[in-house]
Amino acid sequence: MNSATMQGPRTQGPHGPRAQGRRAQRPPAGRGTTLVMACLGVFVAYLPVTTVSVSLPAIQRALGASTAQLSWVSDAFVLPMAALILTTGVVGDVHGRKRVFQAGMALCAIGAAVSLSSDSVRALWAGQAASGLGAAALLPTTLALISHAVPDHRERGRFIGLWAMSLLASLAVGPLIAGVLLEHVAWRWIFLLPVPVSLIVLVVAAFLLSDSRAPHARRLDWPGQLSAAAAVTAVVYGVIEGGANGFGEPATVAALALGAVAAVVFVVVERRSAGPMIDLALFRSPAFTATSLVAMISFLGLIGFFFVLSLYFGLVQHLSTLQAALRMVMVTGASLAASLPVGRLMHRVSARVLITTGLVVTAGSLLSLTDLDAHTSFGSIAWRLLLLGLGLGAVLTPMTASAVSAVPHHLAGMAAAGNNAFRQVGGALGPAVLGALLTTRTLDALPGRLTDAGVPAATGGHVLDVAREQGLGAVAGLDLGPATGQALTALGDSFLDGLRLCLIVSASLALLAALACAVLLRPAARPAPSPAPHTDQASEQATDQEADPAPAP
Repeated sequence: MNSATMQGPRTQGPHGPRAQGRRAQRPPAGRGTTLVMACLGVFVAYLPVTTVSVSLPAIQRALGASTAQLSWVSDAFVLPMAALILTTGVVGDVHGRKRVFQAGMALCAIGAAVSLSSDSVRALWAGQAASGLGAAALLPTTLALISHAVPDHRERGRFIGLWAMSLLASLAVGPLIAGVLLEHVAWRWIFLLPVPVSLIVLVVAAFLLSDSRAPHARRLDWPGQLSAAAAVTAVVYGVIEGGANGFGEPATVAALALGAVAAVVFVVVERRSAGPMIDLALFRSPAFTATSLVAMISFLGLIGFFFVLSLYFGLVQHLSTLQAALRMVMVTGASLAASLPVGRLMHRVSARVLITTGLVVTAGSLLSLTDLDAHTSFGSIAWRLLLLGLGLGAVLTPMTASAVSAVPHHLAGMAAAGNNAFRQVGGALGPAVLGALLTTRTLDALPGRLTDAGVPAATGGHVLDVAREQGLGAVAGLDLGPATGQALTALGDSFLDGLRLCLIVSASLALLAALACAVLLRPAARPAPSPAPHTDQASEQATDQEADPAPAP
């Protein structure tokens, strides 16, 4: 192609459609500002995950919440993320990512303020739900803003690496923030930090953050969105209520049936939709299917593990929140530390090897925790939590990149968003599934443990009634006279039975995901690129592709 031909499209009038399209895709000057805003946004979005997890025993004592109600404290935040993360990405593409980013920061501030002032578990649910809506808006939007600001995919990778480190840093420092605060003030103050940070970022973004839209944005898929949200919400509700009241209860059966029907409706709707929320053709790729399974299982285990581990530290070991935080931060801290070398290894070692190895290490560390008891020392548990964090770090870093690289380029943005959605679905199911297993197994074991501990039959019956009606945490506050110590010992032993079951199930799921990766996650052979036509349309398509959101690590 001669120089005149190459320069031809650039010499058109400044108001022509192609010139306008190129101006729309020109990267903004303030890339550093965009990166800072995106990193702060994802930090605020993920902060409630671990600050709340480590504070659950304190919340349970203060509000008298049952184990099922505690599950909803976590799931009220994660459910909106799982249900709306795909939709908010499309809304940003259509109406402007800056607006969606600002809306997300505002919702995080409002949600944290509601939680900060809550005096009941239902008010806390409402605040958590608002924060979850904000997080659903921030996660896809912050990635899209970075992708627009940094068109070059090689340089973009470094920016997204910093974005991912901000996410992991939020998970890592959250327990420490909560632990320090709860040593001096009430549990509500763990929600203070997101309020000023969100408001400051909101104001700065109004003046300094550049807006962007997708060049060929999709339309909102309302039938798919509604059916997906109904399916996820109904299943999580059914699992939580089943663990609390029994899976034979009519409300539980109805919820699980509704979830199954809504899931079928979602598949039918997406197959027929001209603009589906997630193209089901993605699942023809074994690698995408495997990494989606890994994403869901990893976050199911991670968020669910934090849920049951925080209760273990509070109900069995009777640790302060800060002491529990110092133990839990080992998981997220090790995962953050592992992300850097794993990111470099991705250029030399296949994602199949990294993810499979990480899952096997994760499963081994979970199984090593099954011998925990009330007297397990800090040193004894520390190395196992560090090993768990290293295993998760090896999984989380290459996971989404593998999902995206396994599909055609024009589906890369949808693949990244879909992988994020599966991650959040796993995060929503984690407290629900493991909380239900924990409650069911603990209540099943408690009568025998009370008898073995020598608790009188009448006192044991009272303990069982309180545990079933008010939750396991309520038993710890009972004054049973001379039998109090025996009852607490029985409760701790019963809880450990439930904890072991949760760990075995989590490890089994990790091994199942490792097997799926070993079988399905194979390097895909890419076809040789065909010669690009020497047309202006090809130039515009290349520009559009450079603007597509890049995958999240």
